[in-house]
Amino acid sequence: MRVGLLGAGRIGSFHAEALATTEGVGELVIADAEPARARALAGRVAGARTVGSAREVLAASDAVVIATATASHPELITRAARAGLPAFCEKPLALDPAGTAAALREVEAAGTLLQIGFQRRFDAGFRAAREALRSGALGRVHTIRCVNSDAVPPPAEFVPLSGGLFRDCLVHDVDAVRWVTGREVVEVYARGSNGGAAFFREAGDVDTATALLTLDDGTLVTATATRYNGAGYDVRMELSGERDQWVAGLGARTPMTSAEPGGPAGPERPWPGFLERFADAYRAELAAFVEAARGKSQNPCPGQEGLRALLVAEACELSRRENRPVRVAHSVG
Repeated sequence: MRVGLLGAGRIGSFHAEALATTEGVGELVIADAEPARARALAGRVAGARTVGSAREVLAASDAVVIATATASHPELITRAARAGLPAFCEKPLALDPAGTAAALREVEAAGTLLQIGFQRRFDAGFRAAREALRSGALGRVHTIRCVNSDAVPPPAEFVPLSGGLFRDCLVHDVDAVRWVTGREVVEVYARGSNGGAAFFREAGDVDTATALLTLDDGTLVTATATRYNGAGYDVRMELSGERDQWVAGLGARTPMTSAEPGGPAGPERPWPGFLERFADAYRAELAAFVEAARGKSQNPCPGQEGLRALLVAEACELSRRENRPVRVAHSVG
């Protein structure tokens, strides 16, 4: 297959290197808003070449990976769908539910494949936790705790474009909870705080947040996120059941120090960021996309999953702003 890559930034560069070693990919066609960046990336990746525009990428490709700035996602999804191309798109598909729904309608009308980039579905620990829950090994799961902590805050210019902490970060936890449990979130209550840089407040965002999610079977979920976790990058999900308790994301590089006498010290090499922590998961999701695009498997993470998670994140943001519980809408409009 000839796979097009739109976007040669940090995540696009990682995807290029992963695709270059993915079975079934014969050529990689790259374009970026900064042509020099695309050329530099193609120079580092075997079997890659550059073209000058998204239009040329779509014309030269059998499938496309969208790793551009979020604001461009809806248009590129639409163009890929109208060109009849299977597409993989990093989350979010759009910054709001209406834009997301519009892009999904284009995909549905075209009858094409759209996979959204929720990489935790492909992480070994999260997959094992899902299997343990689904097998009944944990018994009735009564409590789930999610942790989502960045080691350092993003650049100031990123924050106004990010959609905010709930839509940018906690949306991953929402999707992971839905995928692991097979349940829907029906109500949320969220709070946020700002103790760090002023640019979060100036953008109407928060740098730290907590949400209480209630699932449709009554299971309670706490999800926390922060931009300031100096110990390192930390993403975990704890599943507490009547029979057992499992944790995804607890390992030798988890940035935690025991306060107990004789307990384990913090790791020498804590996870520095999401690309390192989820490198294998990113590779696995792209391999799964290529297989689905070749017609050899089903879409493992359809675009509709992005809308469902975003609606929960939207409810969290409304709850934070109005300081009240919010019921989750499960459709747009």
